[in-house]
Amino acid sequence: MTPFMLTLAVLAHVLLAAHALRRGDWALCAGLAALPLAYVTRLGAVRLVAAAVLLLGAAQWVSTGLDFVQLRQALGEPWLRLALILSAVCGVTLASGLWLLGARAQALFHRGREVEIPQAMAFLLSAGLLVLARSKASAPVLLADRFLPGSGWLEVLLLAAYAGWLAGRILDPQEHKRLRPRIWALFSALFFGQLALGLAGFTDLLMTGRLHLPVPALIAAGPIFRGGGLFMPILFASTVLLVGPAWCSHLCYIGAWDDACSRLGPKPPHALSQRWSIGGRLTALALACGGALALRLLGAPVLVAVWLAAGFGLLGVGVMLLASRRMGTMAHCTAFCPIGLAGNLLGRFMPWRMGISLDACTRCGSCARACRYSALTPLQIEAGKPGLSCTLCGDCVGACPHDAMHYRFPGLSSATARAAFLTLVAALHAVFLGVARI
Repeated sequence: MTPFMLTLAVLAHVLLAAHALRRGDWALCAGLAALPLAYVTRLGAVRLVAAAVLLLGAAQWVSTGLDFVQLRQALGEPWLRLALILSAVCGVTLASGLWLLGARAQALFHRGREVEIPQAMAFLLSAGLLVLARSKASAPVLLADRFLPGSGWLEVLLLAAYAGWLAGRILDPQEHKRLRPRIWALFSALFFGQLALGLAGFTDLLMTGRLHLPVPALIAAGPIFRGGGLFMPILFASTVLLVGPAWCSHLCYIGAWDDACSRLGPKPPHALSQRWSIGGRLTALALACGGALALRLLGAPVLVAVWLAAGFGLLGVGVMLLASRRMGTMAHCTAFCPIGLAGNLLGRFMPWRMGISLDACTRCGSCARACRYSALTPLQIEAGKPGLSCTLCGDCVGACPHDAMHYRFPGLSSATARAAFLTLVAALHAVFLGVARI
């Protein structure tokens, strides 16, 4: 039975690929035709992804069949044989997808069983978000489509595969602690590399060609000065809605610089007081937004606003180079960046939390020595929860030798909450790699 059902599954993929080619989606055709090759890995995530593709494919066959039948009926042509053929194709696709979810297929795809659900969910979520962005954007949002029209499906497939791989790796606390600064730096390097090349004349690398200075404070101040342009605030708010303040520890294009500077400093890092953390960022927020409003009311030229915004950004870089590097703490993110404060405050309305199991905690301070956001002072540890500046980076989880640090979400166990959170983070990271450009 197993070889027969595998053959049916491969046939179902080929039929879907042929349907995509018929519609002119050659890259989607290539991706669907190549997916069965991943069966040889025997990875559990491949089984779940393939099952999802086939179940979605069955729904597509139903929609296509209805459209064809209605067309034939409108033209007064025979339609019964066509309906029977497409029903059979739909049945094969549906049966294959359901079989892949069953026990026999689970025994066959036995590798990586412990991480198969997070990996598959990261793949499907990132692919879904990228497809949505690709379909809704007025201009090609994926670079592949710009250089080779129609090839965006291949970029979606590669980024989704990367998200699945990453989700499987970072579920291990030590791997998450090791990989987080690396993948964060990768995103920042690609972001600013594309910007530099775009400004150098390779304009296809720019999202729209309308320059937005990559200063986080402008996410709030920019729309105030322009009187519109809410893309970045909406993107930021959507990210906070999904993963709380993790924008600041996984997804911010500037934050990776502060992280790198802080890692050049002393160990353990010197913690900043909450007064500095809140007061410094409130002051920066007032200066950025108040300055933007004043410039707008005064009718200041755009060039003046640009130079002032660039100066504000360079001041932040100076904080990284001088304070973060000297203290080993992310001083820019925790005491200067107003968007970091917005992420922390808005994150309080989201259900994601980092908690401390006081029964297991020995107050050894390992978590505080790993925290670069000044969120784990002795008082906060004693209270059983990190301070406001916590960004859910997870470094403390990998540092705690007593398994006392946990991600929390209402109604979920700590293990499930952590898996769900990191799955979302991996998917969003992959999506940002594909679409976060200026």
